[in-house]
Amino acid sequence: MVEVSGAIRFILNDEEISLSDLKPDTTLLDWLRLERRLRGSKEGCAEGDCGACTVLVGRLAGDEIIYDSVTACIRFVGSLHGTHVVTIEHLRGKDGVLHPVQQAMVDYHGSQCGFCTPGFVMSLYGLWMRDPEPSQAAIEKALQGNLCRCTGYAPIIRAGKAISSYGRPEADPLWAERIALKGRIKAINDGTRVEIGEGTDRIIVPANLDDFAAIYEANPAATIVNGSTDVGLWVTKFMRPIGPVIFINHLQELKRIAENDSEVRFYAGVSYSEALPVVAANFPDMGELWNRIAGEQIRNMGTIGGNIANGSPIGDTPPPFIALGAKLSLRRGEHRREIKLEDYFLAYGKQDRQPGEFVESVTIPLLPEGEKFAVYKVSKRREEDISALCGAFRIFVNDGGTVGMARIAFGGMAATPKRARAVEAALVGKPWTQATVDAAVAAFASDYQPISDMRASAEYRLLTARNLLQRFFLETTGQGQRLRREVA
Repeated sequence: MVEVSGAIRFILNDEEISLSDLKPDTTLLDWLRLERRLRGSKEGCAEGDCGACTVLVGRLAGDEIIYDSVTACIRFVGSLHGTHVVTIEHLRGKDGVLHPVQQAMVDYHGSQCGFCTPGFVMSLYGLWMRDPEPSQAAIEKALQGNLCRCTGYAPIIRAGKAISSYGRPEADPLWAERIALKGRIKAINDGTRVEIGEGTDRIIVPANLDDFAAIYEANPAATIVNGSTDVGLWVTKFMRPIGPVIFINHLQELKRIAENDSEVRFYAGVSYSEALPVVAANFPDMGELWNRIAGEQIRNMGTIGGNIANGSPIGDTPPPFIALGAKLSLRRGEHRREIKLEDYFLAYGKQDRQPGEFVESVTIPLLPEGEKFAVYKVSKRREEDISALCGAFRIFVNDGGTVGMARIAFGGMAATPKRARAVEAALVGKPWTQATVDAAVAAFASDYQPISDMRASAEYRLLTARNLLQRFFLETTGQGQRLRREVA
């Protein structure tokens, strides 16, 4: 029998918080500013894009506390059970002086109007604790999710490089606090279920994965929230009710990654940041895509399972996963079933998922030796932008130069992520030559009838899909210089 607690508990800076009266849609940013009067974190966009509200959230990973930069504007307070929240107000140097990150920002003129500065400081703080001597590329990556209209970023990057000249992470107060904090966080994560509120105001934090499966089977109308990178916008942009809510971001069973000689299995709660090393090692082309999915804060929050489960036609992970032949494991209570990922997407907003059933994991076969694979994201901005379209290409050319297998999948071209079966058929059995590709590109019009929207016109999407097949051909045959993957 699972024990039940009646309060969300976490540590805010150095104070333990216990909340038994909380709405499911209360964001961390609103709670910090309105309830706690901690106003260093700012609201700029309310959709996780600008980074002005960045804070650090520490969570247990094994026996260590890992601190992630996250956007407080779309992170719900109900998801914080058993964590340590660090805001800009908690930063301090020795004997009352500025913290090294803050002093570097002052000395290198990294702030002008100052509105965005707390977010930049917190993002640099999180990076500095992980990597005291970061490269410029690492600094730029850590700041992908932070926007500034004043400085041009160069002074902020110079400040990021200089932080360790003002002090080392080992001397940081938070570093010294980690040992004591670890015990406090472990005490909160005591294996109990949390339930507060009633009806649409109900919040449930399951005790474990089996408890979650049982709860969701009994409450199929509840909203599942893991990273909240989509659901957060339901609240902040669309004023949409989300209760009752089941928060599952703490479930370690859903943060597993299993690898063997033939496949990689990601459980649904694995974040983009957690998945990146495994993705980059096994699928280098997909690793390049990964660093263009949103910004660092969103990659720390968003999950592979959420990107698939929500069924968006422009999600970045389904096209390459489909091209690689991925399979989903779906669970309802104690029952599990496995389906091809491409069969999961039925129509716009409709997936093959029964009431009370959830995505538990996705399994991706490793690319067999000799096969060629690439994925291309096309967006208006290089960084932190939603795809206009995303195309993935996988092909096997036999020793005779004939295409023995082709799998091509696109997002942003149809109401769901979808394979280009007519194009595939036009390639298979033909020589992998320019003439074959020139003849095959016309089949895209049979596979897709894209729409025009704010991101791209239908004509642009169709033309770009054709051009990406041409690009894939040139790259795989070595007829031209290796082209840069980060299309913008």
